[in-house]
Amino acid sequence: MSRKKLVRFAENEKNPNVIQAGKPLFETIKGNWHEVQFQNQNPIVVELACGRGEFTVGLGREYPHQNFIGVDIKGSRIWKGSSTAAAEGLNNVAFLRTQIQNLDQFFAEGEIAELWITFPDPFPRDGDEKRRLTSPKFLEMYKPMIKKEGLVHFKTDNTGLFDYTLELVQGREDIEVIAFTHDFYQSEMKDDHHGIKTRYEKIFSDKGEKIKYLKFRFKV
Repeated sequence: MSRKKLVRFAENEKNPNVIQAGKPLFETIKGNWHEVQFQNQNPIVVELACGRGEFTVGLGREYPHQNFIGVDIKGSRIWKGSSTAAAEGLNNVAFLRTQIQNLDQFFAEGEIAELWITFPDPFPRDGDEKRRLTSPKFLEMYKPMIKKEGLVHFKTDNTGLFDYTLELVQGREDIEVIAFTHDFYQSEMKDDHHGIKTRYEKIFSDKGEKIKYLKFRFKV
């Protein structure tokens, strides 16, 4: 392991906005994010596969009266967002280092107000469908954690993954599709995201890739 990574991991250990294995809160945070981590009752918004945290931190800047949690397994990536949030005094931003398939171990029923799935690995092979973050397996896991009327946002550059997800949610009786577009930056919804882009979104956009976006909710 490089010295740079070792330094970053050591800082993650010290930074209170990082929840990870080895810290006491890692085992007890489920159902306690409001009281223990944020010390308020503001809505909790979770971003999956947050990477370096550009989107999580960006939303935290725009919405100081909401709480934001970026989830990723890569500690060196989380370090970037964590350090930025700490430097800017964004106490409404935190990061959870874990595998996303274990998400239900960290959030209680109805604890999440909104969920963002941003540029996940598309896993294009049919045999890898269960690994897609929008597969039925994951949707069933998310459903109880999201509060009544809570929104799910999905952004990707991958047409195959987007079409798969759109067809899936449109075919489910327990899901209401609110809006979708195959070209986000040419749509009326683009200003809703305040120009915040993840690292990968910038790369894809600069290459001329069209960004796809879907917004839906689980019916009661």
